[in-house]
Amino acid sequence: MPAKASLTWTASTSPNLARYNVYRGTTSGGPYTLLSSTAGLADSYTDYTVQAGQIYYYVTTVVNNIGAESAYSNEASARAPTP
Repeated sequence: MPAKASLTWTASTSPNLARYNVYRGTTSGGPYTLLSSTAGLADSYTDYTVQAGQIYYYVTTVVNNIGAESAYSNEASARAPTP
């Protein structure tokens, strides 16, 4: 079975929410690379591109309906399991 990392977050209640951006890095504090832009109502993302044994660091941002992006969320980390 391929490694994966599953993320969940508390959805924003903003009426102007357009999407979430999910970013990933391999060093705590970044730099981060954009992985995905998810629809406004999404509250989870699964990263299927992780390598077994590697630690990854994730942050999300909220983008409103005019394209303004929030600051990064708190950072979460995950170690992809080794088979």
